[in-house]
Amino acid sequence: MTRTPLAAVLLAGSLVLHPPAVAASLVEETNRAGPGLVDAGAGLPAILRVQVLLDRAHFSPGEIDGEWGTNTTRAIEGYQRRHGIEVTGTADPATLERLGMDTADPLVSYALTAADVDGPFVEVPEDMEAKAELERLGYGSALEALGEKFHASPDLLRRLNPDAELLAGARWWVPNVAEPELPTGAKVVVDRSDSVVQLLDAEDQVVGQWPATMGSEHDPLPIGEWTIDDVAEDPVFLYNPDLFWDADPAHAKAEIAPGPNSPVGTVWIDLSKEHYGIHGTPEPAGVGKTASHGCIRMTNWSALALARAVSPGMVAVLQE
Repeated sequence: MTRTPLAAVLLAGSLVLHPPAVAASLVEETNRAGPGLVDAGAGLPAILRVQVLLDRAHFSPGEIDGEWGTNTTRAIEGYQRRHGIEVTGTADPATLERLGMDTADPLVSYALTAADVDGPFVEVPEDMEAKAELERLGYGSALEALGEKFHASPDLLRRLNPDAELLAGARWWVPNVAEPELPTGAKVVVDRSDSVVQLLDAEDQVVGQWPATMGSEHDPLPIGEWTIDDVAEDPVFLYNPDLFWDADPAHAKAEIAPGPNSPVGTVWIDLSKEHYGIHGTPEPAGVGKTASHGCIRMTNWSALALARAVSPGMVAVLQE
């Protein structure tokens, strides 16, 4: 089945029909059909194209950065399993043909809005008690906010737009991502071996997959079958130093204000296992690559997509 092109249903903002010439060669290479095989040896345009198409297909490579890594490999493997393609972990011709059914350009030109660049922006401290003094843990910069909006690393956005200004009306090349349109799920599976979170439908078909960080030597993932107790967007984080092995012993309990740079990001999906949940993160580049304090950490945009497709009472299976 052919996908509906996404050019007219992108995130809020202005699309520009005649985009700027900045990084035009890179954009042109990314937007045209890629080679017959995309793997770790491919160049930035080919990898970037595959990452954007995977993101739109709900098999997220995590933060889109144009670099080959384990998150991209796992996204491809999940996509291949879902569509009955031989699992190779590379974007082989069969995988590229299937992804290519989505014909919208991977990169588009976007006109920045006042909301994108006006802030307020805040410098978020590392210390938890200092965080508790802030009214909101917002973005640190317009570039960080744009990265979250377009699921992309700030470094990639700058590479695509080396001379563009962060001003309302300025035109930027950005990944052509869209708001997720996931069906209501029937079950969530957190798989430690692959470092992914999957949303399954009533027929046990995977309808969404995202990279995640889960557990550590000090705080292992609680293997078992749990249920989702609650879903909260933009949550207040109740900091209890007694629950963190590496907390400052001088710290006291505190309420940390909401925001994208909260320790739990912009989403908290509460599990029936006390003190455990699936949540966002202020550090999307580290998802799937670093340890956590036992919880399941996703990018803010991935956690939001999942949160809007689940409900209290749904089963969450945490497995090896």
